[in-house]
Formats: sequence, structure tokens, C-alpha cells
Amino acid sequence: MPALLATLAAAYGALTGVLLPRAAHRLAVAHDEPWRADCPQGHPLTGPANGWLGPARCPKCPPHTPRWYGPSTPLLATLTALLCAALAAAAGPRPELAVWLTLVPFGVLLAAVDHAVHRLPDILTLPLAAAALALLGAAAALDGTAGTWTGALLGGLALGGTYLLLFLAHPTGMGFGDVKLAVVLGVTLGWYGWGVLVLGFLAGLGYGGGYALTLVLRGRAGRRTAMPLGPCMLAGAATGLLAGALAG
Repeated sequence: MPALLATLAAAYGALTGVLLPRAAHRLAVAHDEPWRADCPQGHPLTGPANGWLGPARCPKCPPHTPRWYGPSTPLLATLTALLCAALAAAAGPRPELAVWLTLVPFGVLLAAVDHAVHRLPDILTLPLAAAALALLGAAAALDGTAGTWTGALLGGLALGGTYLLLFLAHPTGMGFGDVKLAVVLGVTLGWYGWGVLVLGFLAGLGYGGGYALTLVLRGRAGRRTAMPLGPCMLAGAATGLLAGALAG
């Protein structure tokens, strides 16, 4: 049963991951620019969900020009599949697993956009916080859960408040989008309790510090170079969720 559940989750993750690159391309713009509506060669984006979902490939581009654009479709599909499979193996057939599998593709999408343009769009972060609370509330009403909705609510407030203080203390070191993302991550981590919340928070900081140090050592960044925190925060949250699910 655990192996079958993980396999099914991996298949789901691969399928949803294939749909992400087009959305990542459209959302990866500066704050003062509208969402992209064309491929890099200027062809209008069409297809599922009015051109928002699918691989980042343009069939209208001539053969001598690059038809693939944006983030790597195989990379996003593989990453989403691995995360879904790992969470399914750790959580098992608990009600909250459905919530984690729903949120994972959006987390991968946020990481791809933030990595590309250092931006976490409100169109994703704000609704995700509300959706996570609502879905976990539904999961809490079922038998067999390993967390609490109250913990999720308090976790969102605590982690969001912590990042808000960090933002106010050093506004040039992070964006306000990171604060909004912290609310979402706090809700998910808080479901499993304060220990998991702290672990996810510290893991995110550790990944961020390691990433920054790597860039500096390779000569690709300096002390004042802006770096995306979202992917590291999301990786830390994934670490905490896996630990919490295994211990639950």
C-alpha cells in the first residue's frame, strides 16, 4: 500500500509538473509589467486554461528558432513528482496528504517564478494561505489526521509575524512577498506542531545561507547581491513537512 500510494502520487506530481512551465513563463515578469501573453518570439499563448497551463513550447515558432522557453519542463515535472512521492510515503493515507498534494505544484511554481525574477506573485501567495487553511480545516474534520487546524492557524500567524519582523528590520534583505509566503508555509508546518514549524523555519534559513555562500564562493554574488529567498523557504518547509509526516 505505501509503495502504491507513493507511485500514484509521483504520477500525479509528474502530470501537474508538466502543466507548470507555461504558467511560470507568464508570471515571471517585473512588478510593474503585466503577465506575459506571448512566447519569446511574440506568438500569442493558447491552449488549456486560456494558455496558462502546459509545457513552455511554441508550435508556431519556425524550426530554426528555439521553440522551448521558460523553465525546464522535465525539471519541474521531476521535482513535483519527487516531492509528491516523498510526502505520500511519509504521510501515508492520512487526510492531510490530499492537502499537501494540492499545494505542492503551487509551491514548485512559486519557486520557479521567484528564482527567475525574484518575485512571489500575490495572485498565488494570498489565495494559497486561505486555501491551505480551508483544506486543512476540512481534513481536521476527518478521522486519522496527525495534526490540528488550530496549530495550522497559529503557525501561519507565528511564521508570518516572524518574517514581518525580519522584513521591517532589514527591508533590503527580503521582499514583502516572502512575508506572505511565510504565512502559507506557517499554516502547513503548524499543522504538525511547533517543533515542525521551527524545523522548517531554521531549515529554510540554512538553505538560504548555504545558497548565498555558494554563490559568493563561486564569484557569482557579493554581499549586496539580491537573491531569491522563496525557493529556500519552500525547501525548508518541505523538510519540515516530511519530518512532521514521518513522526505523526
